[in-house]
Amino acid sequence: MKIKVSNVNTPNWKDVNVKSHIPAELEKLSELARNIWWSWNYEATELFRDLDPALWKEVGQNPVLLLERMSYAKLEALANDKVILRRMDDVYSKFRTYMDVEPDKKRPSVAYFSMEYGLNHVLKIYSGGLGVLAGDYLKEASDSNVDLCAVGFLYRYGYFTQTLSMDGQQIANYEAQNFGQLPIDRVLDENGNQVIVDVPYLDYYVHAYVWRVNVGRISLYLLDTDNELNSEFDRSITHVLYGGDWENRLKQEILLGIGGILTLKKLGIKKDVYHCNEGHAALINVQRICDYVAEGLTYDQAIELVRASSLYTVHTPVPAGHDYFDEGLFGKYMGGYPSRMGITWDDLMDLGRNNPGDKGERFCMSVFACNTSQEVNGVSWLHGKVSQEMFSSIWKGYFPEENHVGYVTNGVHFPTWSATEWKQLYAQYFDENFWYDQSNEKIWKAIYDVPDEVIWKTRMGLKNKLIDYVRKQYRETWLKNQGDPSRIVSLLDKINPNALLIGFGRRFATYKRAHLLFTDLDRLAKIVNNPDYPVQFLFTGKAHPHDGAGQGLIKKIIEISRRPEFLGKIIFLENYDMQLARRLVSGVDIWLNTPTRPLEASGTSGEKALMNGVVNFSVLDGWWLEGYREGAGWALTEKRTYQNQEHQDQLDAATIYSILETEILPLYYARNKKGYSEGWIKTIKNSIAQIAPHYTMKRQLDDYFEKFYNKEAKRFHLLAANNYAKAKEIAAWKEEVVEKWDSIEIVSSEKTEELVKGSIESGKEYTITYVIDEKGLNDAIGLELVTTYTSADGKQHVYSVEPFEVVKKEGTLYTFQAKHKLENAGSFKVSYRMFPKNPDLPHRQDFCYVRWFV
Repeated sequence: MKIKVSNVNTPNWKDVNVKSHIPAELEKLSELARNIWWSWNYEATELFRDLDPALWKEVGQNPVLLLERMSYAKLEALANDKVILRRMDDVYSKFRTYMDVEPDKKRPSVAYFSMEYGLNHVLKIYSGGLGVLAGDYLKEASDSNVDLCAVGFLYRYGYFTQTLSMDGQQIANYEAQNFGQLPIDRVLDENGNQVIVDVPYLDYYVHAYVWRVNVGRISLYLLDTDNELNSEFDRSITHVLYGGDWENRLKQEILLGIGGILTLKKLGIKKDVYHCNEGHAALINVQRICDYVAEGLTYDQAIELVRASSLYTVHTPVPAGHDYFDEGLFGKYMGGYPSRMGITWDDLMDLGRNNPGDKGERFCMSVFACNTSQEVNGVSWLHGKVSQEMFSSIWKGYFPEENHVGYVTNGVHFPTWSATEWKQLYAQYFDENFWYDQSNEKIWKAIYDVPDEVIWKTRMGLKNKLIDYVRKQYRETWLKNQGDPSRIVSLLDKINPNALLIGFGRRFATYKRAHLLFTDLDRLAKIVNNPDYPVQFLFTGKAHPHDGAGQGLIKKIIEISRRPEFLGKIIFLENYDMQLARRLVSGVDIWLNTPTRPLEASGTSGEKALMNGVVNFSVLDGWWLEGYREGAGWALTEKRTYQNQEHQDQLDAATIYSILETEILPLYYARNKKGYSEGWIKTIKNSIAQIAPHYTMKRQLDDYFEKFYNKEAKRFHLLAANNYAKAKEIAAWKEEVVEKWDSIEIVSSEKTEELVKGSIESGKEYTITYVIDEKGLNDAIGLELVTTYTSADGKQHVYSVEPFEVVKKEGTLYTFQAKHKLENAGSFKVSYRMFPKNPDLPHRQDFCYVRWFV
């Protein structure tokens, strides 16, 4: 018998899914791991870390993955570890006490919609400030016991992970998320089946799975189209944040807006106020109008209810930053909606146009949001003013300063962004009610009672942690990129933990001016190499994959950092995410921010740094324009000297160098015998006491209720009561005004000859009389005299608005009279403005009919 060399068949492999068996004694850990609450409670985070420190690091500080990867033997050992069990019981007890509180039903309930949420580094469903702001908002809503739910996307790939090539080129890596290893749960129906929302896209449906993230007490519902029910084309809708072409962007925004409302409807959720966080979610109001029309209301009645309960928050400071869609593309997916809304296609398009009727104008989501929301707000005082100007063309009868666009300055979630060391310090020295009363300036003043040595020790401890992290990252980067080992060793040797450390972490858009510090390299080299006043800069940030200019800035900074005179003095850290941000905002000494004013809508990184005793040095833009206090940080002047941006950049750079050389560095190095600067500690204390209480997310959330939510909910319920009686009444009144508006007649007027000629005296009072035939509108017309002046930049502004009073009524004829007086001499323009008036309107822009005459 001849023996063959081998005889092997092909194996038939069978997939076996081995689930981690959590002992009954440790089941509380599973519940804790599946609620994002752990991420802003350091006792919970430290509990998970101490289960297996090496594995905790390996799994990227993801507690769900930690428990999954833990061996059976390790879990059994932990189940018998009395110290761990005691700590677990303590954390779980606090968690349950927190969770078992019922939502505050005295305040309006809110549905919140956003394209991204930055909850923590584990869930990659955010790209930058907009998402982090939204994530902080949900956490504070949970802490404040608000009745709120939110809707967003579960991205398969999320935003990209950044690596840098040896020559400084940004490389964008998209890594798929394994949903089974994330702190999320499928939303199931009463039969235990996956809840699926079917979203109509003209002639077919996109099917979205619904997932839930438990953000403390808040439910965040995430839509996911990457499932077998959809075509490959539609599966990609939720693949990448801000990815793909304009068609994919439109499909994403249809899913977020229309799909978001359908999701809440399917889950049986109704709220008082619907908050649209940026224009991406604007189409929520298309579906809401459709739903009211389906109940039997007309479009005009439905839009009253939808407007009354809608808030639109804009985060973009320039018109180019808003989403515009060509009519052909928009109609491809939205063509079926006008008939369901009770309007024509042109009516729908006009709701998204600055100039209704202009067929050449594209559909703008932000304009649509403004036209279908009662309230609109920017995210800082200055951004509110910028937004008034930006949206002024929507309400053409009024000047920008007259329109209703308001503001709520952004804040940050204190428990998320303050380092554990600072939270422990505040707990030791501040009033016990601090956590629930974070906006109380009196409580924050207790920072003045903290010994200087304690502040300095806390700051240096966090700084050393950051420097250790930087050194570790550079060692790993060298191994990964196979860079020059001698250069890496030299860089690591030159990092000085005693040097002033300045941080800059931003999205690398050109207007944020990351390049500003490098305007004069010779002067910068002298500053960073001063042996008496050593200083180091840490840079980090991502550029959008399609932003070549932003990527070029990153490459330029890396090239400069490798020069001998800057080695170890200018350092760039790759892959800026929430985890790195927390290290940075707690570890540096100064937070530097240099945007082109007024293009920084708010900016919150400096606020996060503020909570950790880091001092701000920034352009007076966004939040810092409001927050800056002398003796509590540094600021570049808000004055613009040059129209030429290059010249302005040179001046601003020179100012930065000068303030560093003459103020910041001498103060930081004015060390006493104990090794710290008393003046520097005083600046830290001033910053915390005078600024921090005004920039917490608690204050921001309270502002939204006081400025917007409360009045919207009150008005909505007024309009909705008695089978929508008031909404129907207002709609009927508006229809009557529209019908008669063009026929309203100015019968006569009486003015002095001086007024007619346009030559009057300051301080002298003039009487003006108009007789107007209101055509049966019954005192529904208002009249006012508007006086304007022209500013140095050539813009026309309101000087005064003087209302007319009705002094006589005779049938449909109304006699209006006003007293006109100007206190100042000069050149002005005057005109008369007629408008419809109704005490049930929230503001004039709600019904923007205006007739000007002289």
